[in-house]
Amino acid sequence: MEEDEFHGYPMVTSALVVLFMVAVFIFGHILAGKPLTSLGQQWGCWGYDCVTGRWSVCATLVLGMIVIMIGLLELPLVGRATKVISLILSILWSVWMALGKPVSHPGPARKRKIERQPHWDHVLELPSIGKWRCATAAVSHTLTHKENPSDVQLTGEPAGRQIWTQTPLSTAPQGLDVTITDDVKDFLGIRDFSFDPERNPNAADLPFRCQKVAEWVARGRPLPSNKTAPDTPEAAARKAIQFYQILQSEDGHWAGDYGGPHFLMPGLIIAWYVMGQPEELLSAAQRDAMVHYLRVHQQSDGGWGTHIESPSTMFGSCLCYVGLRLLGVPQDDMCAEKGRTFIRQNGGALYTSSWAKFWLCVLGVMDWAGHHSIPVEMWLLPNWFPFHPARMWCHCRMVYLPMGYLYCSRFAYPRAHTDPVTVSLREELYPDYPDYASIPWESTRSLLAPMDMYSPIPIVMRVVQEVLAVYERPLFKPFRDWLRRPGLAFCADYMAVEDLQTNYVDIGPVNKVMNMLCAWHRDGQKVTPPVTSHFLRIPDYLWVAEDGMKMQGYNGSQSWDTSLAIQGIVESGLADEFPEVCQNAWKYLERTQILSTRTSQSTEAFKYEAAAERQKYYRHVSQGGWPFSTSAHGWPIGDCTSEGMKAMLCLVDLNCIQAGVQEGSCPAMAEKRFQDAVNVILCLQNPDGGFPTYENNRGYGWYEMLNPSDVFGDIMIDYSYVECSSACLQALTAFRTRYPHHRPYEIADAINQGRDFLHSIQRADGSWYGSWACCFTYGCWFGVEGLMAAEGPLGAYSPSVRRACDFLLGKQNENGGWGEDFRSCYDKEWPKEGMEMYGTGGSGVVPTAWALLALMRGRCPDAQAVERGIKYLMVEQSPSGDWPQQGISGVFNRSCGITYTAYRNLFPIWALGRYTQHYLPWVKLREEVLSRNSSD
Repeated sequence: MEEDEFHGYPMVTSALVVLFMVAVFIFGHILAGKPLTSLGQQWGCWGYDCVTGRWSVCATLVLGMIVIMIGLLELPLVGRATKVISLILSILWSVWMALGKPVSHPGPARKRKIERQPHWDHVLELPSIGKWRCATAAVSHTLTHKENPSDVQLTGEPAGRQIWTQTPLSTAPQGLDVTITDDVKDFLGIRDFSFDPERNPNAADLPFRCQKVAEWVARGRPLPSNKTAPDTPEAAARKAIQFYQILQSEDGHWAGDYGGPHFLMPGLIIAWYVMGQPEELLSAAQRDAMVHYLRVHQQSDGGWGTHIESPSTMFGSCLCYVGLRLLGVPQDDMCAEKGRTFIRQNGGALYTSSWAKFWLCVLGVMDWAGHHSIPVEMWLLPNWFPFHPARMWCHCRMVYLPMGYLYCSRFAYPRAHTDPVTVSLREELYPDYPDYASIPWESTRSLLAPMDMYSPIPIVMRVVQEVLAVYERPLFKPFRDWLRRPGLAFCADYMAVEDLQTNYVDIGPVNKVMNMLCAWHRDGQKVTPPVTSHFLRIPDYLWVAEDGMKMQGYNGSQSWDTSLAIQGIVESGLADEFPEVCQNAWKYLERTQILSTRTSQSTEAFKYEAAAERQKYYRHVSQGGWPFSTSAHGWPIGDCTSEGMKAMLCLVDLNCIQAGVQEGSCPAMAEKRFQDAVNVILCLQNPDGGFPTYENNRGYGWYEMLNPSDVFGDIMIDYSYVECSSACLQALTAFRTRYPHHRPYEIADAINQGRDFLHSIQRADGSWYGSWACCFTYGCWFGVEGLMAAEGPLGAYSPSVRRACDFLLGKQNENGGWGEDFRSCYDKEWPKEGMEMYGTGGSGVVPTAWALLALMRGRCPDAQAVERGIKYLMVEQSPSGDWPQQGISGVFNRSCGITYTAYRNLFPIWALGRYTQHYLPWVKLREEVLSRNSSD
């Protein structure tokens, strides 16, 4: 090599580095999202797409070519050892990419399992339980405005909304007042509304079900006979639908309890308290019902669990105890004394989790110096930066968004140092420090009780937290304040837009309350119109059952439950016997498709559907999707969109629907709206072939090394899940069958990739881990359904399907059922005792239904095993046609259980219907074929 040539290399390399930086600026900023024709497609933009978290193909090629050119120029200048090391690293990286487990694999069984069991020692009944009534849809809007008169109006579709009130329903048009008579209770087989958590901490939704039965009777409709038990699976399914139609709301959705977590309501109580205890936010009746809920769920050891089936934790105990005290329970009350003893025996509030510490800081009973930094400056990073808050899972970022705002504002209850309750709490919560002022806050940030630790803070995050602790010191204050001001301004703007996009419902209960508090703080600690809009939506999250008033994990599961229920009813072959049920569900689901009706398109949310606004606020395409709850909520989800579209597709050909459309009593559903739903689904597919919940996975697996939550697992990015992937595959297959000419190649490719993903995350034992319910029966049901949809009838012979069926057959109990509880989610392992605690004989109706649906869809040849499972469902069915409430069914973030009271109805209906209409005919046909073959 000539010397002049050698000296020229650094200059060329430097020029290429500069070119690379210029290209990053152009593609990452100037061309980011422009022109954006279709969010979610790599060809849709020229630069970096912050909605999908990906560089465009054009940007990737240009940047990649520059990097290769730099490497080629530098290669002659490096030594042999460097070349060998680079080659080895490249080979290892290639092998890992080809053979390594995908980032969405949930991992093996946990070594650290749940060892303690919860126990209770009281039975209580809410004195005011008979005064509460559930109001839905337009009636709920009317009553909300009647109870909170102001110039501010609720926006968005009223369909699906459900609130609890003591205002007579008859004061609203179409409202109906009823009395819960003994005959109603007799029909449901209950005597009173007393709640015994030791028998079962899961409420059975009795007040709601009694109200619906009473309304049914008041409208002159006959109840199904509860004198004789069905003698065939078809009769059992028919009776179950006869009962379940009684629970359907007038607007067509099925309502129900979606509670379970204990850490949600205390946050609302704290916000109410620091905002001056406004009566229009929480009424006296609501507060009394909340106190009852906290009392009945207190365990024998004095503590509260993270959720209703959890053993006591410091996370649940500290928040529930503070909630009780703020609601007026004195410290010498027996319940308060037991709770305080539990907390003090476990080190005091210094040992609770980070989310609980956050609320204690807001209340002013913990100093912000005791909380790890949540810098809003992170939002100022370039969107394409490897770690950016916008790349996190939406629930995670939408919680840490207001958390960061309140932390960086150092907001705390202004009267904390003079209010008698908070002054007393400063003494009650810290047994080792009688003098609150003497607590060394900075040294307590990382303290955590072992019982709270599900997701230990990784070493990387601990280092980051220590670095941020230095950054928060006074030395850096001028620089920090300079950056923090625009960061706070961005957060305030982002939260305000989230409020508008969701009609002030917000994505979930945690950020709902925090956004409300931030709006109050932003507006000078005054009740301005935006704050009032928040007040009006608080009832959307509150539910009343025999255990009192709770805060739900969402504003309900209406769209999800209704979509699944109607599919089960149609598959049972009995839909024509229930035309009103089907027509009402059709009308509800039509109104619930997001930003697809006149009402929803007349809201502020619709203007933020523009491509530029979606890029600015990191929102995936919404129009055409279906939500988990209501259209007003506004966040589409992959599996909810899929189940919503599947439900509409299975309804569309029913005689009652076609007649209703012709008569004008049912709205028509244009093909374009199904196409919009398909666009939402296709745009969601991740590079691994699977489908996530709300958005594409914008981050990386290593983000979990920065998980700061202590108590939740796998929260940092939107992974691909077996449930979401399966639902999307089924929906695309159903759509392709009806509309074969719309984007056929894209749909076929998406199905093939999704199928491969399902194969890739199946466990060696044949199971799939269910991330959103308990757990392996649920995962297997979705896994088998997805593969059968993608592969057709031959999928039954797939090794994956056969292994899944073998796994389930190996878990069947002697009574014919299947049973697993929350421990299977937490431990990532099938519980040896099954559903022993809150089921029957180790089995439960919901996991049994899931197992049966999987086995029947996979054409399991063991017909006797399936028949035994069906008989278990029939034995467990109540005389009314209902099924008993057993253990908790749902889960989120690996470690927290959540309630789905509708599951005990809709899944047994589906399983019984599939058995009668599809599995039995297949078994008979198979036997005939085998008989002919043997005779030949």
